[in-house]
Amino acid sequence: MAFTSSIFSHIPLNNQRIFPPNSHKPKPPRTAVTTAALPPLDAVTAADLDGTTLAVIGGGSVAALAAAISLTDPERRRRLQAEEVGGGDKEVVREYFNNSGFQRWRKIYGETDEVNRVQKDIRLGHSQTVENVLKMLKDEGSLEGVSVCDAGCGTGCLAIPLAKEGAAVYASDISAAMVAEAEKQAKEQLQAGSEKEVVMPKFEVKDLESLNGKYDTVVCLDVLIHYPQSKADGMIAHLASLAENRLLLSFAPKTFYYDLLKRVGELFPGPSKATRAYLHAEADVERALKKVGWKIRKRGLITTQFYFARLIEAIPA
Repeated sequence: MAFTSSIFSHIPLNNQRIFPPNSHKPKPPRTAVTTAALPPLDAVTAADLDGTTLAVIGGGSVAALAAAISLTDPERRRRLQAEEVGGGDKEVVREYFNNSGFQRWRKIYGETDEVNRVQKDIRLGHSQTVENVLKMLKDEGSLEGVSVCDAGCGTGCLAIPLAKEGAAVYASDISAAMVAEAEKQAKEQLQAGSEKEVVMPKFEVKDLESLNGKYDTVVCLDVLIHYPQSKADGMIAHLASLAENRLLLSFAPKTFYYDLLKRVGELFPGPSKATRAYLHAEADVERALKKVGWKIRKRGLITTQFYFARLIEAIPA
């Protein structure tokens, strides 16, 4: 993605952490919080409504907010969504990202100016995640000929830069619309005016559960938000089984503060339907990795005003 952060530079990496040890407790934003931004990816859809804002929660309003949250029923809304598409979370995700979600996220992941300030901020956060994944991978040496599975590739924001670095990329997504857009972007960016021969990524429509094969590295960015922890454990184990040397994951971190923001966002679902969002505690992700013989080598937190993602790199223990 050509969009470059003017606020955050690359995250400094070392053998243990991307950020200093106390970085796991980011300070809450000082400015107003837009309901659209909570959580960082797709929990709510009010991101399309400029001007719909909430003041940052003050201590005296927590009790009132909790009472308001208790009166809402976001689960009922999600249940109705699932009934409409004839399935559970997976079917809701597939339907969303093949329709209204595709239109929204294609703009966010792209370079168009037709985005509001919240969407632009989320674009910034996601691009920083991609930049830091590339830096993590290149820190180990050249990516020439390295096989990489981009699980949940979206519009190709990571797959295309990986191919430019010479990696052999297999990229998949549950959304046929996303895969078609990724293929289109790859042809435009990799075949036109390239100074060297670039191997095109292989794109395929598949959900995470259907992935197979073996790869040097598996990367799964911002996808675990669609999986509850009970299913995320199995998914992490499955992704680790596909990787020979490295597994990189990003996910929405579960903390009291972020969980509260997510619940605030559910009070204002917006005019369009979105998918259910699940936050994950880093300890739970680490525990799931340990169960299958993997350990975290590097970790970091990417934050903008409206985007929060924990990024980890795991290797066989």
